[in-house]
Amino acid sequence: MGVLVVTGGSRGIGAETCRLGAQRGFAVCVNYASSADEAQGVVAEIEGAGGQAIAVQADVSVPQDVKSLFEKVDVELGPVTGLVNNAGVMGSGGTVDELDAERTRRMFEVNTLGPFLCSQAAIKRMAKRHGGRGGAIVNISSAAAKHGGPGSYVDYAASKAAVDTLTNGLAREQAIEGIRVNCIRPGAILTEISKRWMTDHPDWIDSVIARTPLGRPGEVREIATAALWLLSDEASYVTGAILDVSGGWVTP
Repeated sequence: MGVLVVTGGSRGIGAETCRLGAQRGFAVCVNYASSADEAQGVVAEIEGAGGQAIAVQADVSVPQDVKSLFEKVDVELGPVTGLVNNAGVMGSGGTVDELDAERTRRMFEVNTLGPFLCSQAAIKRMAKRHGGRGGAIVNISSAAAKHGGPGSYVDYAASKAAVDTLTNGLAREQAIEGIRVNCIRPGAILTEISKRWMTDHPDWIDSVIARTPLGRPGEVREIATAALWLLSDEASYVTGAILDVSGGWVTP
């Protein structure tokens, strides 16, 4: 079916996207920044089920790391045909006047610069003008890009709003090259990041559920399924779309 790179693929939404991608026939690159054992665990699961996968360490905010990541994929799996920009970190928490500037800077490097760098590397392999045959990119944003995260994570919300704009511009720019670019805005999903956030902010999940019409947090499988649909030929006429998968918490 093709070659899929998933950034932040060692756990949560990324790991589930890797597993589901392999089930759908992709050869998968499980990218990770520091969680080598978890990434190798995802690879072992995929290989145990008869799929093909590799784990590659790279900090998506570092240009040389991204270059090396995609070059390794070229050699071991072949040119990428699908990319899920999933890697992300939370900001400093609290109100804007309380933020930690260095932590917020690091968050923007991973959440915003990272998708730019990885998309750039993927385009150089997918675009017709570079000898590619097209492909698909899915960016993982957040419902926070719409509600703004007041009082707790405005910086994170802003970093994800930039991903929404990247999706819009890149979809229009690369359509002629045979590349579709779409975005998913998850709501409250039970990932490692959200669980840590709940530990530090115990009232958060209750407040979110109260504002979510479906009355529950989402599961990582629900985001991965949406991502694989956007990567598939079933979504061949979909580009520049931002899909809210938030249980109704935010809507267009």
